[in-house]
Amino acid sequence: MKGMLCRAGHRGWPLPSGPWVMAQRWHELLFAHWPVPVEVLSPLIPPRLAIDTRDKEAWLGVIPFRMSDVRVRGTPAIRGLAAFPELNVRTYVVCDGKPGVWFFSLDAGNAIAVRVARSWFHLPYYRARMRSHAEGDWIEYWSERSHTGAAAAELKVRYRGCGTEQIAERGTLAHWLTERYCLYAAGARGQIYRGEIHHAPWRLRSAEAEIERNTMAEALGVTLPKVEPVLYFAESQEVVVWAPKRV
Repeated sequence: MKGMLCRAGHRGWPLPSGPWVMAQRWHELLFAHWPVPVEVLSPLIPPRLAIDTRDKEAWLGVIPFRMSDVRVRGTPAIRGLAAFPELNVRTYVVCDGKPGVWFFSLDAGNAIAVRVARSWFHLPYYRARMRSHAEGDWIEYWSERSHTGAAAAELKVRYRGCGTEQIAERGTLAHWLTERYCLYAAGARGQIYRGEIHHAPWRLRSAEAEIERNTMAEALGVTLPKVEPVLYFAESQEVVVWAPKRV
Protein backbone atom coordinates (compact mmCIF):
# COMPACT_ATOMS: atom_id res chain seq x y z
CA MET A 1 0.00 0.00 0.00
CA LYS A 2 2.78 2.40 0.94
CA GLY A 3 4.56 1.78 -2.37
CA MET A 4 1.39 2.55 -4.32
CA LEU A 5 1.01 5.89 -2.54
CA CYS A 6 4.58 6.81 -3.44
CA ARG A 7 3.72 6.48 -7.12
CA ALA A 8 1.50 9.41 -8.04
CA GLY A 9 3.07 11.09 -11.06
CA HIS A 10 0.48 9.53 -13.40
CA ARG A 11 -2.35 11.41 -11.70
CA GLY A 12 -3.78 14.65 -13.01
CA TRP A 13 -3.30 16.33 -9.60
CA PRO A 14 -1.52 15.56 -6.30
CA LEU A 15 -2.74 13.00 -3.81
CA PRO A 16 -5.32 14.42 -1.41
CA SER A 17 -4.25 15.48 2.03
CA GLY A 18 -5.30 13.36 4.96
CA PRO A 19 -5.45 9.58 5.30
CA TRP A 20 -7.41 7.32 2.99
CA VAL A 21 -10.37 5.62 4.67
CA MET A 22 -10.99 2.44 2.69
CA ALA A 23 -9.01 -0.06 0.66
CA GLN A 24 -10.23 -2.63 -1.83
CA ARG A 25 -9.06 -4.77 -4.71
CA TRP A 26 -10.86 -5.06 -8.06
CA HIS A 27 -10.64 -8.17 -10.24
CA GLU A 28 -11.46 -9.22 -13.81
CA LEU A 29 -12.83 -5.90 -15.00
CA LEU A 30 -14.49 -5.47 -18.35
CA PHE A 31 -14.62 -1.86 -19.51
CA ALA A 32 -17.42 -1.76 -22.11
CA HIS A 33 -18.16 1.70 -23.50
CA TRP A 34 -20.56 3.15 -26.04
CA PRO A 35 -20.59 6.68 -27.51
CA VAL A 36 -23.79 8.51 -26.57
CA PRO A 37 -24.92 12.02 -27.59
CA VAL A 38 -24.20 14.61 -24.92
CA GLU A 39 -27.80 15.83 -25.00
CA VAL A 40 -28.99 12.35 -23.96
CA LEU A 41 -26.87 12.19 -20.81
CA SER A 42 -26.82 15.86 -19.74
CA PRO A 43 -30.37 15.82 -18.28
CA LEU A 44 -29.38 12.85 -16.10
CA ILE A 45 -26.63 14.62 -14.15
CA PRO A 46 -26.78 17.60 -11.74
CA PRO A 47 -26.44 21.04 -13.37
CA ARG A 48 -23.29 21.76 -11.34
CA LEU A 49 -21.47 19.08 -13.36
CA ALA A 50 -20.57 19.17 -17.04
CA ILE A 51 -20.39 16.07 -19.22
CA ASP A 52 -16.78 15.36 -20.14
CA THR A 53 -16.53 14.64 -23.86
CA ARG A 54 -14.02 13.27 -26.31
CA ASP A 55 -14.34 14.41 -29.91
CA LYS A 56 -17.66 16.03 -28.92
CA GLU A 57 -19.15 12.71 -27.79
CA ALA A 58 -20.13 11.52 -24.33
CA TRP A 59 -19.44 7.93 -23.35
CA LEU A 60 -21.46 5.50 -21.24
CA GLY A 61 -19.64 2.64 -19.59
CA VAL A 62 -20.91 -0.69 -18.25
CA ILE A 63 -18.21 -2.23 -16.06
CA PRO A 64 -18.65 -5.66 -14.43
CA PHE A 65 -15.99 -6.90 -12.00
CA ARG A 66 -15.38 -8.52 -8.61
CA MET A 67 -14.26 -6.84 -5.41
CA SER A 68 -12.18 -8.40 -2.62
CA ASP A 69 -10.23 -7.35 0.46
CA VAL A 70 -12.70 -4.51 1.13
CA ARG A 71 -11.74 -2.99 4.44
CA VAL A 72 -11.82 0.22 6.43
CA ARG A 73 -8.42 1.68 7.26
CA GLY A 74 -6.91 0.09 10.35
CA THR A 75 -9.15 -2.99 10.25
CA PRO A 76 -8.82 -6.39 8.57
CA ALA A 77 -11.15 -7.49 5.80
CA ILE A 78 -14.26 -9.13 7.28
CA ARG A 79 -15.08 -12.55 5.88
CA GLY A 80 -18.44 -12.54 4.12
CA LEU A 81 -18.46 -8.77 3.68
CA ALA A 82 -15.14 -8.20 1.91
CA ALA A 83 -15.70 -9.93 -1.44
CA PHE A 84 -18.61 -9.63 -3.87
CA PRO A 85 -19.42 -8.87 -7.52
CA GLU A 86 -20.16 -5.30 -8.57
CA LEU A 87 -21.48 -3.70 -11.74
CA ASN A 88 -21.13 0.00 -12.58
CA VAL A 89 -22.93 2.13 -15.15
CA ARG A 90 -21.15 5.44 -15.53
CA THR A 91 -20.21 8.45 -17.60
CA TYR A 92 -17.54 11.12 -17.25
CA VAL A 93 -17.92 14.61 -15.89
CA VAL A 94 -15.92 17.70 -14.94
CA CYS A 95 -16.37 19.97 -11.93
CA ASP A 96 -14.12 22.94 -11.16
CA GLY A 97 -11.60 21.66 -13.67
CA LYS A 98 -11.32 18.17 -12.17
CA PRO A 99 -12.45 15.31 -14.45
CA GLY A 100 -14.02 12.32 -12.77
CA VAL A 101 -16.66 9.62 -12.88
CA TRP A 102 -20.41 10.01 -12.47
CA PHE A 103 -22.15 6.76 -11.53
CA PHE A 104 -25.69 6.30 -12.77
CA SER A 105 -25.87 3.04 -10.83
CA LEU A 106 -23.73 0.58 -8.91
CA ASP A 107 -25.20 -2.88 -8.44
CA ALA A 108 -23.62 -5.08 -5.77
CA GLY A 109 -24.13 -8.59 -4.51
CA ASN A 110 -23.76 -7.57 -0.85
CA ALA A 111 -26.66 -5.88 0.95
CA ILE A 112 -24.50 -4.43 3.74
CA ALA A 113 -22.10 -2.86 1.25
CA VAL A 114 -25.08 -1.29 -0.52
CA ARG A 115 -26.34 0.32 2.69
CA VAL A 116 -22.92 1.63 3.72
CA ALA A 117 -22.10 3.06 0.30
CA ARG A 118 -25.47 4.78 0.00
CA SER A 119 -25.17 6.49 3.36
CA TRP A 120 -21.44 7.23 3.51
CA PHE A 121 -20.52 7.89 -0.12
CA HIS A 122 -23.91 9.18 -1.39
CA LEU A 123 -23.73 6.72 -4.29
CA PRO A 124 -26.70 5.07 -6.06
CA TYR A 125 -25.97 1.50 -5.03
CA TYR A 126 -28.56 -1.23 -5.63
CA ARG A 127 -28.90 -4.77 -4.37
CA ALA A 128 -28.66 -7.40 -7.07
CA ARG A 129 -28.49 -11.14 -7.56
CA MET A 130 -25.09 -11.72 -9.10
CA ARG A 131 -22.72 -14.46 -10.24
CA SER A 132 -19.18 -14.21 -11.55
CA HIS A 133 -16.91 -17.17 -12.22
CA ALA A 134 -14.13 -18.22 -14.57
CA GLU A 135 -14.54 -20.84 -17.28
CA GLY A 136 -11.05 -21.28 -18.63
CA ASP A 137 -9.92 -17.80 -19.64
CA TRP A 138 -13.51 -16.56 -19.98
CA ILE A 139 -15.44 -14.79 -17.20
CA GLU A 140 -19.13 -15.76 -16.99
CA TYR A 141 -20.98 -12.83 -15.42
CA TRP A 142 -24.65 -12.33 -14.58
CA SER A 143 -26.42 -9.60 -12.61
CA GLU A 144 -30.13 -8.96 -12.07
CA ARG A 145 -31.19 -6.01 -9.93
CA SER A 146 -33.35 -6.96 -6.94
CA HIS A 147 -33.46 -3.62 -5.07
CA THR A 148 -36.97 -2.73 -3.93
CA GLY A 149 -38.46 0.09 -6.00
CA ALA A 150 -35.54 0.29 -8.44
CA ALA A 151 -35.84 0.01 -12.21
CA ALA A 152 -35.20 -3.48 -13.53
CA ALA A 153 -31.71 -3.95 -14.95
CA GLU A 154 -29.85 -7.05 -16.07
CA LEU A 155 -26.51 -7.94 -17.59
CA LYS A 156 -25.50 -11.35 -18.84
CA VAL A 157 -22.11 -11.39 -20.51
CA ARG A 158 -19.16 -13.64 -21.22
CA TYR A 159 -15.81 -11.90 -21.61
CA ARG A 160 -12.06 -12.33 -21.60
CA GLY A 161 -8.88 -10.37 -22.05
CA CYS A 162 -6.76 -10.76 -25.16
CA GLY A 163 -3.21 -9.84 -26.05
CA THR A 164 -0.55 -8.25 -23.89
CA GLU A 165 -1.09 -5.95 -20.91
CA GLN A 166 -0.15 -2.35 -21.57
CA ILE A 167 -0.37 0.95 -19.74
CA ALA A 168 -2.45 3.26 -21.90
CA GLU A 169 -0.63 6.29 -23.27
CA ARG A 170 -1.88 9.76 -22.48
CA GLY A 171 -4.09 11.09 -25.24
CA THR A 172 -5.50 7.69 -26.18
CA LEU A 173 -9.15 6.75 -25.75
CA ALA A 174 -8.17 3.93 -23.39
CA HIS A 175 -6.41 6.40 -21.09
CA TRP A 176 -9.30 8.87 -21.24
CA LEU A 177 -11.89 6.23 -20.33
CA THR A 178 -10.03 4.56 -17.47
CA GLU A 179 -7.55 6.91 -15.78
CA ARG A 180 -9.96 8.74 -13.50
CA TYR A 181 -8.98 9.62 -9.95
CA CYS A 182 -12.17 10.95 -8.42
CA LEU A 183 -15.88 10.35 -8.47
CA TYR A 184 -18.80 12.71 -8.03
CA ALA A 185 -22.04 12.07 -6.19
CA ALA A 186 -25.12 14.06 -5.18
CA GLY A 187 -26.38 14.26 -1.61
CA ALA A 188 -30.00 14.12 -0.50
CA ARG A 189 -30.35 17.92 -0.83
CA GLY A 190 -28.53 18.14 -4.13
CA GLN A 191 -25.11 18.92 -2.71
CA ILE A 192 -22.24 17.68 -4.87
CA TYR A 193 -19.55 15.54 -3.27
CA ARG A 194 -16.15 14.58 -4.63
CA GLY A 195 -14.54 11.31 -3.56
CA GLU A 196 -10.84 10.94 -4.32
CA ILE A 197 -9.34 7.55 -5.19
CA HIS A 198 -5.86 6.33 -6.01
CA HIS A 199 -4.32 3.34 -7.73
CA ALA A 200 -1.45 2.45 -10.02
CA PRO A 201 -1.89 3.12 -13.75
CA TRP A 202 -4.27 0.64 -15.34
CA ARG A 203 -2.64 -2.32 -17.07
CA LEU A 204 -5.12 -2.96 -19.87
CA ARG A 205 -5.61 -5.64 -22.47
CA SER A 206 -7.97 -5.65 -25.42
CA ALA A 207 -11.08 -7.76 -24.76
CA GLU A 208 -13.71 -9.95 -26.31
CA ALA A 209 -17.28 -10.01 -25.01
CA GLU A 210 -20.41 -11.97 -25.87
CA ILE A 211 -23.28 -9.91 -24.47
CA GLU A 212 -26.42 -12.03 -24.19
CA ARG A 213 -28.50 -9.44 -22.37
CA ASN A 214 -27.84 -5.84 -21.35
CA THR A 215 -30.62 -3.60 -20.04
CA MET A 216 -28.42 -1.50 -17.74
CA ALA A 217 -28.76 1.65 -19.86
CA GLU A 218 -32.45 1.02 -20.53
CA ALA A 219 -33.02 1.35 -16.78
CA LEU A 220 -31.94 5.00 -17.20
CA GLY A 221 -34.14 5.55 -20.23
CA VAL A 222 -31.07 5.51 -22.49
CA THR A 223 -30.90 3.47 -25.68
CA LEU A 224 -27.37 2.39 -26.55
CA PRO A 225 -26.32 2.86 -30.18
CA LYS A 226 -26.25 -0.24 -32.36
CA VAL A 227 -22.47 -0.27 -32.63
CA GLU A 228 -19.86 -2.57 -31.18
CA PRO A 229 -18.69 -1.31 -27.78
CA VAL A 230 -15.10 -0.30 -27.11
CA LEU A 231 -13.72 -3.06 -24.88
CA TYR A 232 -10.79 -3.29 -22.49
CA PHE A 233 -9.93 -5.84 -19.80
CA ALA A 234 -7.93 -5.48 -16.58
CA GLU A 235 -6.91 -8.41 -14.39
CA SER A 236 -6.75 -6.60 -11.05
CA GLN A 237 -6.21 -3.27 -9.34
CA GLU A 238 -5.50 -2.28 -5.74
CA VAL A 239 -7.36 0.90 -4.76
CA VAL A 240 -7.56 3.28 -1.82
CA VAL A 241 -10.45 5.68 -1.26
CA TRP A 242 -10.75 8.94 0.67
CA ALA A 243 -13.92 10.13 2.41
CA PRO A 244 -16.10 12.24 0.10
CA LYS A 245 -16.01 15.99 0.58
CA ARG A 246 -18.58 18.55 -0.42
CA VAL A 247 -17.53 20.56 -3.48
